[in-house]
Amino acid sequence: MDFAKEQRNPGKHLYGFSFVVALHLILVYALVNGLGHKLVEVIKKPYETKLIEEAKKPPPEKPPPPPPKLKPPPPPFVPPVEVNIAMTAPVENTISQVTNIKVPVAPPTPVAVKRVPPVIDAARNCTKPEYPSASRRLEERGTVTLNFLIDTDGRVLESKVEKSSGHSRLDQAAQEAMSKCQFKPGTVDGKPERTWARINYKWQLD
Repeated sequence: MDFAKEQRNPGKHLYGFSFVVALHLILVYALVNGLGHKLVEVIKKPYETKLIEEAKKPPPEKPPPPPPKLKPPPPPFVPPVEVNIAMTAPVENTISQVTNIKVPVAPPTPVAVKRVPPVIDAARNCTKPEYPSASRRLEERGTVTLNFLIDTDGRVLESKVEKSSGHSRLDQAAQEAMSKCQFKPGTVDGKPERTWARINYKWQLD
């Protein structure tokens, strides 16, 4: 091939140049008439987008059946325990006869208790009751009976008039004087014990 002849052919260069000029003229015309703005507006138009939701499956018409109930397991088998009971012959009652004879019971023998009442200890100080002057002037006289509670040491713990002499002054004078006496305590089987003692005191004018 002869490349030198092709380069020398001016017709091909003319066609190419004419095509380029025509293309530029078309572009200039489009810019002048606003075709470019329309193209930009077409490009700038917002695109509408739609969200297509996934189609939901319709609910089942009938609910699913409940799970089957399982029966409880049977109780463990426990073999019965064998109990051997030895049978014995009944014991006969040894009482062959009952009698209604009552055995006499001897009454308990009473225990003799030796009691000694308290007495005035003459060896101790025991002053004679003084005659009240008013009773002496009025010539009052009589016998008074007194009760005394004697302690285990012989002292008088309590006193009271059991029978009056008929004159209160004489009763009070005898009670006060005799309460100061020392007694021998009463005893039970030889042991001192707190006991009551009775004393008669006679008032008489000399």
